[in-house]
Amino acid sequence: MTYRVRFTPRAADDLQRLFDFLAAQDLSAAERARDAIGKAVDVLQTFPFSCRKASPENPFLRELVIGFGSHGYVALFEVESSQTVTVLAVRHQREDDYF
Repeated sequence: MTYRVRFTPRAADDLQRLFDFLAAQDLSAAERARDAIGKAVDVLQTFPFSCRKASPENPFLRELVIGFGSHGYVALFEVESSQTVTVLAVRHQREDDYF
């Protein structure tokens, strides 16, 4: 089974914000981070349930941990149906919570 992965406007804004922040310091690192996030998100097309649960009340709300350097990123996503995974937010691991 293959899932379609989509991003909410907020998650797309998160990706742009993270890229811009890192690009201001090191454009090459920002490009590598963007690629690492993209490759990690590709896993959601096939194995979204392999990621950790983000909430005990909602087994469909999950987090994808994305390694990058000594830290990394976390993508909050929801398995909406048997066909669709929606990325809700993306944060650097040193940032505050999602909401």
